[in-house]
Formats: sequence, C-alpha cells, structure tokens
Amino acid sequence: MKKFLIFTLLAVLLAASPACVKDKDSNKPVKPAAKAEPAPDFSVTTLDGQQLSLASLKGKVILVNFWATWCPPCRAEIPEFIEAYAELKDRGLEILGFSVDDMPEAELKSFVTKARMNYPVALVGQDIVSAFRPGQYIPTSIFIDRTGHLRYKHVGQLSKKDLVRIFEELEKE
Repeated sequence: MKKFLIFTLLAVLLAASPACVKDKDSNKPVKPAAKAEPAPDFSVTTLDGQQLSLASLKGKVILVNFWATWCPPCRAEIPEFIEAYAELKDRGLEILGFSVDDMPEAELKSFVTKARMNYPVALVGQDIVSAFRPGQYIPTSIFIDRTGHLRYKHVGQLSKKDLVRIFEELEKE
C-alpha cells in the first residue's frame, strides 16, 4: 500500500507539472554537472529479468533516462534513443530507461514491445528516484561516465544529436 501511495504521489506531481511538454529550453545545449560526483550505486531488474547495476556497467558510458509512457516528450525521445543505441552500443553506450509509471510491469512491457525499445527498461521505485534526484520533471536524462561519475543532466526531450555528442565526448576520456 505504501509503494502504491508513493507511486501515486509521484505520478500526480509529474502529471500536474508542465514538465511533460517540450519546453523552450529543451533545445539548449546539455550542460555538464558542476563537479563530477559518484553516481548512485544502483541495482535494478529490467523488464526482461536482467540484473543491472552501476558495478556491472563499469567501463561503459551510461545514459539513465527517467520517463513515463504518458509523457509526450518521453515518447518522442524513444525512436532517437533506439537509433543511437543500435549505433553506439558496441562502442560502449548503455541506455537505461527508468520508467516512473504507476502500472503493472506487464503493461509497461507491452508498451516497450510495441515501441520496439532495444535498450534495457526497468520500472523503478522511489528508492531509485531518490538516489538519482532527477528533479520534478520528466524526461530527465543523466549521463554517467566510464568511471561511474555523474557528468551531465538534461531535463526535457534529449535529441539524438546531443546524446551522440555527449557520448563521444565521454568515450574519448
């Protein structure tokens, strides 16, 4: 019951905010974090049953994307994320879709299948949201470098162009 209330509160807060509309700032360049702090030591189970953690992904550039199925800019990012993941996965990009939806996993899995999402997706709880502190708006994309440090945060729809640019910058380090 407590988990349901937390998800409901999160859903209401996110739905009530103007965040889920592509805002005028979403085309501005993604800015680096003020200082590179260690990423939260997370562990999630993806919709296909895979266990992923910060430790298991060490050495990769990770894009953690907080999103929801009901959010238009979130849905608009998906095709570009699919393309970028297909092109860059073998070079060390890992995209993790952290859904904040309040729905059964089976429903989310159906959405992911229909959208042909080729990157790992997990339905996350308040513990992951609290650990990453994405803010009150979605979509929010957070980049983690190969050494496990938070490097970039982007609130709003992230373009493939910016995703690739940031990946290539972090890939060189």
